[in-house]
Amino acid sequence: MDYSIYDAIKAGFKKVVFIIRKDFAEDFKNIFEPKLKGRIETDYVFQEMDKYLEGHTVPAERVKPWGTSHAILCAKEVIKEPFAVINADDFYGTDSFQKAHDFLKTECKEDVYAIIGYELAKTLSEHGSVSRGVCEVDFNDNLIAIYERLKIYRENGRIVYEDPEGAKHEVPENAKASMNFWCFHPSIFSFLQVGFKKFLDENISNLKSEYLIPFSADQFIRQGKGVIKVIPTSAQWFGVTYKEDAPIVQRNLNELVQRGEYPKSLWEHRSNLTEGKAANA
Repeated sequence: MDYSIYDAIKAGFKKVVFIIRKDFAEDFKNIFEPKLKGRIETDYVFQEMDKYLEGHTVPAERVKPWGTSHAILCAKEVIKEPFAVINADDFYGTDSFQKAHDFLKTECKEDVYAIIGYELAKTLSEHGSVSRGVCEVDFNDNLIAIYERLKIYRENGRIVYEDPEGAKHEVPENAKASMNFWCFHPSIFSFLQVGFKKFLDENISNLKSEYLIPFSADQFIRQGKGVIKVIPTSAQWFGVTYKEDAPIVQRNLNELVQRGEYPKSLWEHRSNLTEGKAANA
């Protein structure tokens, strides 16, 4: 999360909104406020079960949050400008934040959103299969659909995935993967609110159901509300799917520091985060 915020500030983002649980808000603020004070505006949103239920009642047995689209909806009152959405526990890379910032500043509109598309090969694990959303893209680089592939891995120099029956299918080497890095206009909030009501009407009794961003994006496209551009990035995505991935992620981060792409201590010096591009974006 620290690296993502650092990259976001460097790219020109002015505000970060943390969507968290209320029960650890104070501990969370105590960790991040000293680092970020004076560098970027911060706000906090709590994803609570009873928000935006439109007359529905939370089932007594429900413990699972309503999902990532609901999480975004919970930020409706504090976000009034085009914004990006990321997972807190992934490493996305400098290039992706720069491209997201440029899109939000110059192209984002009520009917034009975007997703950062990663090279699928750069998101695989050396230690087993992974689940990835593989993007189908049209000739104008607009998203057609995201296909959830639950078992992707490299075999004999090819990228393959297994379907539920165990059959193997090859995936193009240049395929783009969704790593949940989205760019939205504030118009998304009203769309999500309408969609969440319909989701609850159909799924309120399903205790494991989730209202997820890929589903909402698919509905946005299918209903003809607009387009979602797929913005390719050369950035290397890092994540820990298996415990064996952790030292590899650490090694990759160490290499980035050694190459001078990040300081050894992100927040010890203000450097160009307040004196350069970000201060004037």
